[in-house]
Amino acid sequence: MPHLEISDLITVTDPASGARLPVRRAEVVRRLREAGDPRAARIVAALPADRDDVLDPHAVDRLMIGVHTELQRLSEELRIGERLVHVLRPLFAALRATAGQRGPAEPLRLVDIGSGLGYLVRWLAATGALGPGVELVGVDLDAALVGEAERLARAEELDCRFVHGNAFDLPEAATVYVSTGVLHHFRGPALAEFFRAQATSPALAFCHFDIAATRLAPIGAWVFHRARMRHPLGRHDGVASALRAHTDETLLSAAAAPGIRPLLYEPRGLANPFCTTLRPVLGIRPHLEAPLRQAMGRASRRLVGPEQLAGTVR
Repeated sequence: MPHLEISDLITVTDPASGARLPVRRAEVVRRLREAGDPRAARIVAALPADRDDVLDPHAVDRLMIGVHTELQRLSEELRIGERLVHVLRPLFAALRATAGQRGPAEPLRLVDIGSGLGYLVRWLAATGALGPGVELVGVDLDAALVGEAERLARAEELDCRFVHGNAFDLPEAATVYVSTGVLHHFRGPALAEFFRAQATSPALAFCHFDIAATRLAPIGAWVFHRARMRHPLGRHDGVASALRAHTDETLLSAAAAPGIRPLLYEPRGLANPFCTTLRPVLGIRPHLEAPLRQAMGRASRRLVGPEQLAGTVR
């Protein structure tokens, strides 16, 4: 049976126009029951809907903002920002080291795909962890989450911005695409298409963090989400995310595209499964590999390509 996340089913957006589409509660309940998940079906059946059985969009927005707020607290406790910067900082050092190849006036622009409440972008803006001269942009198809991210950023007086729409259709090109917890939402050919869209863009690199597919991941997700999240939807989707996590081999295979060097940081064989929650798959233009490894120093030993992966996986 496929593992479905409730949040994927109750918020549907037209990817071309960005317009929100109506979602019938009974249809979502039917899909969850057919997937063998009666608990998730009961959670959705309790959500408010109108007389035509269309889910109340305002109630769904409030629920999604609440769940993402709890997810941010969880990210803060797990110090996700520091873990991400451990890789992103040397990546941007490599970009600066090769700046002459791009032109002196070209800015560095980080675009966070599926930014939600903008935790990563706001954390980077607040800490200045990537150094000066980096434009920080969060993009999401969910207008309610983008609106809340923008409100938080303004309240915190942060130098960053958020866009409602398609991350691959921005008026200004990204230098680096990033994401956290997005990859497991793509299934089958859609995962390779996601990476291919970045490989054919002007971007020089991508760095996507997602749940490490270890045997402990579903157990750890259950413990953390059970202990720290209040709404049943957040608890359910947290465990479903871990069950849907892609293997190291799947990520490296999907990330391979012409003009891109795919790399994985801390694959299963090189990481402590008790400490690993997220780990990134990177795609960089080939000329960046040497300066990236130099910027990472000894940690670059944990950066492996497809040809090295077989020897690292237990």
